[in-house]
Amino acid sequence: MHAKRSLVVGLGLSGAAAAERLVAEGFEVTAVDDHCSDGARQRAEALGIDLLDAPDPGVLAKVARSADQVVVSPGVAASHPIFGLGLGDRLVGEVELAFRRMNVPVIAVTGTNGKTTVVTLVEAMLRASGVEVRAAGNIGRPLMEVAGTSSGVVVAEVSSFQLALTRDFHPSVATWLNFAPDHLDWHPDLCHYRRSKEMIWQNARPGDIAVANVEDPVVLAASARVVAAGAGLVGFGLDAGDWHVSGGRLLAPGGTEIVRAAELVRRFPHDLANSLAAAATACSAGASLEGCRAALLRFRGLPHRLELVGEAGGVRFYDDSKATTPASVLAALRGFHSVVLIAGGRNKGLELSELRAASGCIRAVVAIGEAAPEIVAVFSGACPVEAVSSMEAAVAAAVRFASRGDAVVLSPGCASFDWYASYAERGDEFVRCLRLAGVGPAGAHSGEEDG
Repeated sequence: MHAKRSLVVGLGLSGAAAAERLVAEGFEVTAVDDHCSDGARQRAEALGIDLLDAPDPGVLAKVARSADQVVVSPGVAASHPIFGLGLGDRLVGEVELAFRRMNVPVIAVTGTNGKTTVVTLVEAMLRASGVEVRAAGNIGRPLMEVAGTSSGVVVAEVSSFQLALTRDFHPSVATWLNFAPDHLDWHPDLCHYRRSKEMIWQNARPGDIAVANVEDPVVLAASARVVAAGAGLVGFGLDAGDWHVSGGRLLAPGGTEIVRAAELVRRFPHDLANSLAAAATACSAGASLEGCRAALLRFRGLPHRLELVGEAGGVRFYDDSKATTPASVLAALRGFHSVVLIAGGRNKGLELSELRAASGCIRAVVAIGEAAPEIVAVFSGACPVEAVSSMEAAVAAAVRFASRGDAVVLSPGCASFDWYASYAERGDEFVRCLRLAGVGPAGAHSGEEDG
């Protein structure tokens, strides 16, 4: 009788964590990677497993069909041949694999925008409340790495890629922040993307708690599944829900004040929504309001997410490079009255025309990257728009357009992979170019609306 065989597709951080666990459990593991990096080769060598570099379809089919289990890493596109082999229940994602090995409750957070921020806040709120907690998943630490945790709770950021391959995944507290078109370069269509997100509540049952954005129609409609399953439903929103904002105060159910908005370092509209979602999630998992308040007062935001990075001549400069969808750009711009927008990059198959909805607050647009012609077409006739061929030129154009009281915002609405290896590299280059242009670091900023 041979050892159980497992094929791991994609040997990045998540795939390597899955492979390491499976080797430790006695599986005979083979890995496949269509873009074998030096890092992938080193991981395979360290684990003592075979690594197939971009095998042809026939070889892939033979290896996959001989495996007892095929583990697909996040980011392996839905168009990959592995999904067309009819593997049925043998096909599983890394998150599902890790969940089956969990010994503690899992709190899961998904949404088109805000996942990392909310998971970071939930972790801080629980820790401030004396709850042992570990954060993992799409936030950067593979969920498999914490699968052996024997106490406390795990809070997991889960993407649509990860949720698409779940079957038994069953978080005790499951939060869905929002929904907008995204990743249509991965999902075959918007319906597939939505169905993947809905998997966070697929296995809801009595005793579970779902936290839902009641002001998002897609999320609200999907929450009917939770109610029908007999699980608890907790709603949040800026103006409605159990957790909401009123009179400049963030309120818990029953009208109990968590914190005043004016006390927060970050208080753009989406910051308030994220804060409410995090508090609702954390309290559902055992945090105290005092712990939530302490974490919110300390939180200064995450890099590349509407981060104030410069100030000169009465103009503030913000790095929002993480905004890779039109919806995330629109959410960011709601906090400003007059903006010079730097947008563009590699379109992820989304309708960039949605950006025109923000033209009322936009003084001018600087278009960058592969999508520059699309950006120019969107804003033509609405405001001045200029296409440029480098970030340095983008900064120079934005400085020229901006007037005292304006905000210059790098909020691309597109992926970074035309010019950069990541959104972080793009944001760092923006800051570097600001310094070259004589724009110094900003002083303390409250996060209030500009104006």
